[in-house]
Amino acid sequence: MDPVAIADRLIELVGDRAEAEAGASTGRSALTRFANSSIHQNVANDFVGARVKVSMGGRAASAGTDRPDAAGLERIVERALAAAAMRAVDPEWPGLAPPAPAPALSSYDEATHLAPPAVRAEAVRQFVDAGPDLRAAGYVDSNGSRSAFANSAGQRLVGRSSSSTIEAIHRTATSDGRGWQSSSRLADIDGGLAGRTAAEKARRGDDLVALEPGRYEVVLEPFCLANMLEFLRDGFNARTVEEGRSFVEMGAAQLDPSITWWDDATDPRAISRGFDGEGTPKRRVDLVRAGVPVGLCHDRTTAAKAGVESTGHGFGGGSGGIATNLFMAPGTRSVEELIGSVERGLLVTEFWYTRILDPKTQVVTGLTRNGTFLIEGGEIVGGVPNLRFTQSYVDALRPGNVLGVADDARLHSGTYHVPTVHLASWNFTGGAKG
Repeated sequence: MDPVAIADRLIELVGDRAEAEAGASTGRSALTRFANSSIHQNVANDFVGARVKVSMGGRAASAGTDRPDAAGLERIVERALAAAAMRAVDPEWPGLAPPAPAPALSSYDEATHLAPPAVRAEAVRQFVDAGPDLRAAGYVDSNGSRSAFANSAGQRLVGRSSSSTIEAIHRTATSDGRGWQSSSRLADIDGGLAGRTAAEKARRGDDLVALEPGRYEVVLEPFCLANMLEFLRDGFNARTVEEGRSFVEMGAAQLDPSITWWDDATDPRAISRGFDGEGTPKRRVDLVRAGVPVGLCHDRTTAAKAGVESTGHGFGGGSGGIATNLFMAPGTRSVEELIGSVERGLLVTEFWYTRILDPKTQVVTGLTRNGTFLIEGGEIVGGVPNLRFTQSYVDALRPGNVLGVADDARLHSGTYHVPTVHLASWNFTGGAKG
């Protein structure tokens, strides 16, 4: 089904009864899973969906369907109109996005969108072959979609995106090691390289070194930084700032001068369709420059209240602007140089099971896994059992605590492009059981 035709038809069905915006998407999501070094599942899902939002004098409501045939489209339009008629006027209703072109992006690859299972299976084979004496488990996926947006103010947009990820472990009798890659193109996924990384980590962790809880110097790999930004990005949502729930202090030197963050869907390394859920085109937004917060992400509602333009980060629900293509500026040192400068500390591959304890201070608790190693005298000397930490992510990046940033920035989960960092202190509070 054609998402452009679906979106246009929804606007046509609403007619002059209300202001309206409509979105539609079609695509495919496919996944190959493996365990014990063998593929055990191939699944693929062809999806289609549509939604419409209407506003009658500021009384707004929306409805959606995954069956956008003629009857289905008529049904959600009538449902949205009926719901809006019963709503109170929303004093924050910002109106519809005006006509504006979306940027031309390169984050779509048809071969990834339509990839057959055999192509994903080849990436699995490469990963497994990299550790023939180990047990491998994980997944390779390939996804693609085409999306359209239309509103009764005359805005019309269409965009495409694709993505692929390998995320898997090699396992010995006593330890696991993680390898992963992410790109807009399945052809960019090197299963062998990810497998060699995972196998090396698994073997290094065979002889575990017991470690007491406490504060340790750490080298955090990109997987950890992506986890940190997953929480920290909420502080740059203009809604959380407005409501006093954000840690961000605009213009203050809150973070180390080596920290520079921005959101940019137009970067060739990003994965994006080029516009947000409200029909606003994407553009670059600087968030932190040399440790100083300088920008926020807005949707149309928060932008109207602040007297600025939307930055193209809205999802249509009035929850503020959420960064979806976050970049951190890389450094100039290699990961080996960062490790070599550690007298005694830890190299951490991955954070998991992380939970926010205090959004205002960004105190998070979680665990390490799939490769945690003791560094002594600039050398990795052995693996460490999984550790629990309780740490303010903001405080971890405070001025003076960032001792180095590596040159290895790469894409994680299609959202975060981040490097390895070397921190002077990280608070480990116990083992995996407490």
